[in-house]
Amino acid sequence: MDTRNSVLRTKFFDRMCHWTMVACFFLVAMSGLSWFFPSLNWLGNVLGTPQTARILHPFLGTVVFLLLVVMFFRFVHHNLLVKTDVIWFRHVLDVLMNKHGEKLRIGKYNAGQKLLFWGIMSLISVLFFTGIVIWRAYFAAFFPIPVIRLALLAHATAGFGLILLVVGHIYMGLWVRGSITGMLTGYVSRAWARQHHDRWYDEEVKPAPDAPVKHHS
Repeated sequence: MDTRNSVLRTKFFDRMCHWTMVACFFLVAMSGLSWFFPSLNWLGNVLGTPQTARILHPFLGTVVFLLLVVMFFRFVHHNLLVKTDVIWFRHVLDVLMNKHGEKLRIGKYNAGQKLLFWGIMSLISVLFFTGIVIWRAYFAAFFPIPVIRLALLAHATAGFGLILLVVGHIYMGLWVRGSITGMLTGYVSRAWARQHHDRWYDEEVKPAPDAPVKHHS
């Protein structure tokens, strides 16, 4: 691919993990909502019969957790807060209005994306471990009823929280033009990188004078 006007932002393996996780999360979230709200009972049909949904829901949830564990170790070093993130927080309203008149010194991910990263990783951990407690077919018999009830409450609360974070993630991906294309193809334009992630572009993307263009993860 011609990289004169584009740069590799997300590798193929990471994109496959992301989209596989998205598909599994959609099925898990829809089936979970169908059990919590009687009026949304029809959402459970995404996994077939109610009995099939009950069987598949925890397995697919485990797949989501494992994929996010993989993504955690691949992306955590890009999502540690640094001093320059304060600049993003100071101009968060301009960011939300898609105004980029000032250098924000943003790395590969901005401060909002970092908070989202840690929020998603925290909630999926709560969902996984509470899900183990309430997984009737294999583990629930090892826990007393009060513990199972607390786990059910925590599981539902974390589930709602994670769905809200994912909705916010989708909204911002649609709001910032070029983000979805970047996650589909792996490439973003150099202009996009300079505008939205200027420090990442300057430190890792922008080639030195007379140096060949290099790809970066």
